[in-house]
Amino acid sequence: MKKLNEILGTKYPFIQGGMANIATGEFAAACSNAGALGMIATGGWDGDRLRKEIRRAKELTDKPFGVNLMLMSPYADDIAQVILEEDVKVVTTGAGNPGKYIPAWKEKGIKVIPVVAAAVLAKRLERYGVDAIIAEGTESGGHVGEMTTMALVPQVIDAVSVPVVAAGGIADGRQAAAAFALGACGIQVGTCLLASVECPIHDNYKQAILKAKDTDTVVTGRSIGGPVRILKNKMAREYLALEKRGATLEELEQLTLGGLRRAVLEGDVETGSVMSGQVAGMLHEIRPVAEIFRELYKSGIARAKATAAEWSDGE
Repeated sequence: MKKLNEILGTKYPFIQGGMANIATGEFAAACSNAGALGMIATGGWDGDRLRKEIRRAKELTDKPFGVNLMLMSPYADDIAQVILEEDVKVVTTGAGNPGKYIPAWKEKGIKVIPVVAAAVLAKRLERYGVDAIIAEGTESGGHVGEMTTMALVPQVIDAVSVPVVAAGGIADGRQAAAAFALGACGIQVGTCLLASVECPIHDNYKQAILKAKDTDTVVTGRSIGGPVRILKNKMAREYLALEKRGATLEELEQLTLGGLRRAVLEGDVETGSVMSGQVAGMLHEIRPVAEIFRELYKSGIARAKATAAEWSDGE
């Protein structure tokens, strides 16, 4: 099987996760220039905003980059069209089935890589002719499924014939090596990039990530079918208390309205939504994305070689 970097034309077999309100054109370009596939996350943007971000990325890099489309967006149709018009090379999708957009994207030569949280969805999407699948475990930040990466990735690999990218709970070479040992062709990372020089989040957000311990994330929204992993803070505690009392969807949405933007742009880490994966407890310093990717790659190879040697010694 080809490695992800061979499929995408990147230096490393890595994808930068599509993090809404964070993964701008500028950040995607920085990640692409550092050797990964940078991704512009559309989140709640309309088509005009996406067009500006794509053009900004093109100004800053000549390397491949892509766009992440959250299919729940009210602007999904508009964004799908802008992706066609702006000659985007790769699209990842989440929170739904991208089937109705795939024929036009494929006709344009765009690589389509949906994010899934279950093998059954991966099998369904393979029939549309997708180029690969991102299997994302519940360890990740933001919108999550229920299966862990360790359990999900091999089951998706067994279910489909297209390449599979592992995501969720990957921040260093040990985890990268584990993902490849499971059969993944590459990895997608997000939380570890929050602790980067180039990441455009408020410094309060970055410091909250660095201070986090291994048990400092929590999943909110399970009661309404929209689980989201965030750092524990005042808002998270109030949200969980409301869920326990059986609060309505309207009550819960009122509490979180604009929460991610407040955390990202204003640095409100108490009542904002500080999305983060469980690997936040492993992050201890702010580094350039180029250093993060280089270390992830080198240490991943070293760990894989050491593991192979350890196994062979046991024969």
